[in-house]
Amino acid sequence: MKRVAVIGAGFAGLSAASCLAHGGFDVTIFEKNGIPGGRARNFEAAGFKWDMGPSWYWMPDVFEKYFGRFGKNVSDYYKLDRLDPSYRVYFGKGDFIDIPAGIDGLCRLFEQLEPGSSNNLLKFLKEGEYKYQIGINSLVYKPGISLTELLDLRLAAGLFRLHVFSSLSQYVRKFFKEPRIIKLLEFPVLFLGATADKTPALYSLMNYADMSLGTWYPRGGIFEVVKAMQKLAEEQGVKIKVNTPVEKLEVEDGKVKSVHTNAGAFDADFVVAGADYHHVEQQLLPLKDRRYSAEYWDKRVMAPSSLLFYLGIGKRLPGLQHHTLFFDEDFGRHAKEIYEDPQWPSAPQFYLSCTSLTDPTVAPEGNENLVILIPVATGLEDNDEIREKYFHIVMDRLEKMIGTDIRSHIVYKRSYAHRDFISDYHAFGGNAYGLANTLMQTAHLKPGIRNKKVANLFYTGQLTVPGPGVPPALISGQVVAGQLLGKV
Repeated sequence: MKRVAVIGAGFAGLSAASCLAHGGFDVTIFEKNGIPGGRARNFEAAGFKWDMGPSWYWMPDVFEKYFGRFGKNVSDYYKLDRLDPSYRVYFGKGDFIDIPAGIDGLCRLFEQLEPGSSNNLLKFLKEGEYKYQIGINSLVYKPGISLTELLDLRLAAGLFRLHVFSSLSQYVRKFFKEPRIIKLLEFPVLFLGATADKTPALYSLMNYADMSLGTWYPRGGIFEVVKAMQKLAEEQGVKIKVNTPVEKLEVEDGKVKSVHTNAGAFDADFVVAGADYHHVEQQLLPLKDRRYSAEYWDKRVMAPSSLLFYLGIGKRLPGLQHHTLFFDEDFGRHAKEIYEDPQWPSAPQFYLSCTSLTDPTVAPEGNENLVILIPVATGLEDNDEIREKYFHIVMDRLEKMIGTDIRSHIVYKRSYAHRDFISDYHAFGGNAYGLANTLMQTAHLKPGIRNKKVANLFYTGQLTVPGPGVPPALISGQVVAGQLLGKV
């Protein structure tokens, strides 16, 4: 059996490892941290439990397709509940909307916000469905090795229906005029790496994923998905070594000869790097074997980092849903301060997750667990003073918005930002989401899944195809596994 070393047990690494083991490889994952999951790890403290990273479960069909490769169903490993409402959006004190789960409820909501808009919503989502079927079921499974991959008859025939030459901002405004609707439809691209006026309207497929396919919650939290993937991997024969960071890749005659870890060297026929691509390139490989230069990486456009607060609250809180978005400040200014003029935001939008509203297992009875996330630019100075400043900015607004004191009831508090992403994941620039999905960083224009100088080294994860997010990471592992399976 050919031996494969996988670096990193995040979604992409676990996905690749399972597919390769299922295809007959002898696979070992080397994970730097004490548990699998990468950015989707969890932790517990003071009787509370938090998912550390991803909290939205969108595109359930991608997960079903993945488990289906092995003759399994999602329900064999974890249970899903569709959230209704999907989430709440605050535009000011007393001014909020709940996004219902289901087209009928959405149509009623849109009619209330902008009379006559429900027919436009149906058309908007229908066009989003077409983009989703092409984008998620075809485009994102391509390895990004050659431009010829895009010479697909379906793509050519439907090029203008994909709206790749108009911006999402322009596209949304063709259908709707109400400012709250526009904010609602533009927010999913905030994490893609550009403002809505510079993001192709192709990405209205995310609105379809949001509104038509729904927002779901795996009982117990997102880490239940990690546990499911770990179990599936081990069922395929994958060996997972935690607390085993890779320290060096030894290259000989144009191939990785051995993977050096803190526990010793491991000889491998192939290596799949699911860790941070930049770290593997610039730190683990000898200079002569790096495909990209330091200057190349410095020119990459990154998706945001995040400032996160994990809070345990010793009472119940009103005015929240499982997911709550706060758009009570200038959305456009915050986006520009992430992408165009990188700086700590003047008046940040923020997101709050309160899984204890749905799941009684994540907090003591009568308590709430909160995760507050502020999207911010990468590469910023990160210190405790800055974190505390933004904590109070957000808490002032949150307490005003929901009309109750929170700070005096905090029983646990932890912050997490750039320096933690670097320390825990070697994240380039302290990024949280990966490489931005700009037109010049799409498909074959992303860092490649193959190292052209090192024949047996491959890459997977958020800095290569198809891009940032949990479903794309899950797909990325399958794509790179397909490349290896086709080589032997």
